[in-house]
This record gives sequence, structure tokens and C-alpha cells, in this order.
Amino acid sequence: MPFIETKLAGVIIFEPQKYEDERGYFFESYNRKLFADNGIKTNFVQDNQSFSNYGVLRGIHFQTGIFAQAKLVRVITGSVLDVAVDLRAKSQTFGQYIAVTLSAKNMKQLFIPRGFGHGFIVLSETAEFFYKCDNYYSKNYEGGIYYNDSDLKIDWKISNESIIISEKDKTLEPFKQQVFV
Repeated sequence: MPFIETKLAGVIIFEPQKYEDERGYFFESYNRKLFADNGIKTNFVQDNQSFSNYGVLRGIHFQTGIFAQAKLVRVITGSVLDVAVDLRAKSQTFGQYIAVTLSAKNMKQLFIPRGFGHGFIVLSETAEFFYKCDNYYSKNYEGGIYYNDSDLKIDWKISNESIIISEKDKTLEPFKQQVFV
């Protein structure tokens, strides 16, 4: 089965079937009917792509209120550690996270429903990261959690000295100083 449930309700790992021969490979990265048949009935409206070098950490980001977003994320080249943090205050797994290695080689994808924070760190020399969103980005509804939060204790798999974050991400608040509903 290409859909694997995780310990966080709604967060699902998708492993597409790859067809290989002497020419290379082919796989279907998204099929609306297949996803809907497996409980993911999300209507994606925006695609985003980034390119980053080793050690670049993007996150932990989220959109709030009417601009909350579900995401389907994958890696086109390279490898990343992808992290989803449960920010649903009434969830049994509130404040817990999962971390999954996504790479061009393993072709795994991660579906992250609304109500989660998301971030990733590049483990390879470079990586191209691609994701679909079910809602449009709004600067007025963006939020974030400091990547090295002492309560979340996320193991980013590389040394703190090697982590590169944006100036904006350096100013993000800790998990416990935020209000989630």
C-alpha cells in the first residue's frame, strides 16, 4: 500500500510506485482520485518549489486561520529531513512531531494536513524541494516556531554549527510562547 499512516493523525507518507527500465523511470507523483480513495480529498491550489544548499533549514512555518494550509511535499533532487509538528491544541499528539527523510532516490512524499507546522533541512549537497498547498499564502496569517525549540527537541540530524537559517527564522518565537487553537 503506498499510503502509510504516521503517529500524527492525518499525516501520511505516500510512496508512489516507480516503473523502471533501460530508459530510466516513470512514476505518478499525484493522482487526485487515488489520493481521494485513500482519504486525502484536498483541493490543491498552489505549487511551490525551492532550491537550497546543505544545512539550510526552512521552518518551522505555518499559516493560521482562514489561510491555514495542507501540503503535499516531496524532493526532486537531493535529500532532506522533513518535519511536521502537530499544532492542533485539542489533538492527543499536540506538540509532537514526526521526521521523515525525503529524497529523489526514495521518492517518498509527505501529506501534512492543516493545523501543522512544517520545516525541512537539507541533508545532501543541494536539494530541490516541491510542495502543493490547498490554500494561498498570506503574509498576515503566517506563523513560525524557532527551529531549535527546547520543548519540541527536534533532532535535525546535523550539527547546530552547520545549520543555516534566514534572518526571519532566527526571530521566531518558541513553541510555549504561542497560542494554538
